[in-house]
Amino acid sequence: QVQLVESGGGLVQAGGSLRLSCSASGRTFSSYAMGWFRQAPGKEREFVAAITWNGGTTYYGDSVKGRFTISRDNAKNSVYLQMNSLKLEDTAVYYCTVGVNTATILRAGTEYWGKGTLVTVSS
Repeated sequence: QVQLVESGGGLVQAGGSLRLSCSASGRTFSSYAMGWFRQAPGKEREFVAAITWNGGTTYYGDSVKGRFTISRDNAKNSVYLQMNSLKLEDTAVYYCTVGVNTATILRAGTEYWGKGTLVTVSS
């Protein structure tokens, strides 16, 4: 079995910040790219960010560029998403995922997903 568990979601005012965490268990994902997607009510799942296995390269969706930062700590089998300057439209359930490379994540072709953590941005 493999599990990805997100945490750190909650209620935050627009303009505020929040840091999400995703921890892998059951196996190590240190050799895999990792990423974040989100899904707002009534919307399709949207790519947010991805990072290579060694953290050397990152990718971001256009809507979050300059505001969100993805990072990872392979010793902890974890990936993080620092979210700054949050907007109302950032409200969504955020999911983490892993893939053999970032291209797989960008294509949304990954196999493993967490259950998500809810981020609610209020005015």
